[in-house]
Amino acid sequence: ILDDPDLKDIDPTVLKHCHAAAATCILEAGKQKADISAISTCLEDCKLDKERIEQFCTEYQKNKDALEILLGSIGRSPLHITDVSWRLEYQIKNNQLHKTYQPSYLVTLNVESSDSGSHPDVSFSCTMEQLQDLVGKLKDAAKSLERATQM
Repeated sequence: ILDDPDLKDIDPTVLKHCHAAAATCILEAGKQKADISAISTCLEDCKLDKERIEQFCTEYQKNKDALEILLGSIGRSPLHITDVSWRLEYQIKNNQLHKTYQPSYLVTLNVESSDSGSHPDVSFSCTMEQLQDLVGKLKDAAKSLERATQM
């Protein structure tokens, strides 16, 4: 969206907010299984003109079935991390055969869901600084949760 030449004169922050608002509207309409009249009424309340509302509703109707399938595949509860494993990876050369000597960590989160479907583990690679930042944020979250349960 940010690379579209028609939108180059619009502030990128405004574009991001508009994109987020449109995505939220579409997802909520899909979750609620809203019909076109309900969507139209909501968009009229937001002061959109009739032409844009009709265009939005037409596109929504075209993609409604795919949206409902996608939303159904996501599940209702967040994944629960059951275990973590990691290993140190040391990259000696890159694909141009230049010496790099860059250590990184390969982290795997073992996850499960209360839904019946199975989920693959979540894996990512990070530098030592990124891993330290993640650990710091997790410690902050644990402290916040501890304070909240003491109240």
